[in-house]
Amino acid sequence: MDFIKKHHEWALVIFMVAILGGSLPFKFEILEAAEPRHIFTTIGTWLGMDWFSQYGAIITGVIELAASILLIIPNLRLYGAILAAGTMAGAIFFHLFSPLGWVVRFTDEAGVEHVDDTLANTAVIVLIFALYMMYRRQDEILALLGKKPEATEA
Repeated sequence: MDFIKKHHEWALVIFMVAILGGSLPFKFEILEAAEPRHIFTTIGTWLGMDWFSQYGAIITGVIELAASILLIIPNLRLYGAILAAGTMAGAIFFHLFSPLGWVVRFTDEAGVEHVDDTLANTAVIVLIFALYMMYRRQDEILALLGKKPEATEA
C-alpha cells in the first residue's frame, strides 16, 4: 500500500502523456486526419481567426508536447500539470461553447460521416488529473507566488 501511495501519481502521468502524446501525430499532420482539420477549421472560423484554422493544431501540439515532457520530469511536473490543465480547459471551452460541440461530427475525404465524443471526454479526465497534481503541489504553487504555506495545527 505504501508503494501505491508513493507512486500513484506515475499512473496519472502515464495516462496523461498517453492522451496528450497520442494526439501529436494528428496535431502535426503526420497522419493527415480529417478530424483535427475539422476541429481547428471550425474553431478558427468561429473565432474569426483564419490563421488558427491552419496553425492552431500545431500550436496546440507544441503546448501538449511541452506538457508531456514536463509531466515526465518529477521536478517539473507542476509546470506540465499547469500546461495540461490550461490546454484541456481551452479544449473543453471550445467543445461546450463553439459550433464544434461536445460530440464532434465530421465527414472524412471518403464521404464517411464520423461521430466522436472521446476528445471532449478525455479532455475532462486529463483536466481532473492535472488539477489533482496541482492540488498535491499547492505548496510549490504558493512558493512560486512568493507566499508561505499556512501551517497546519496538530
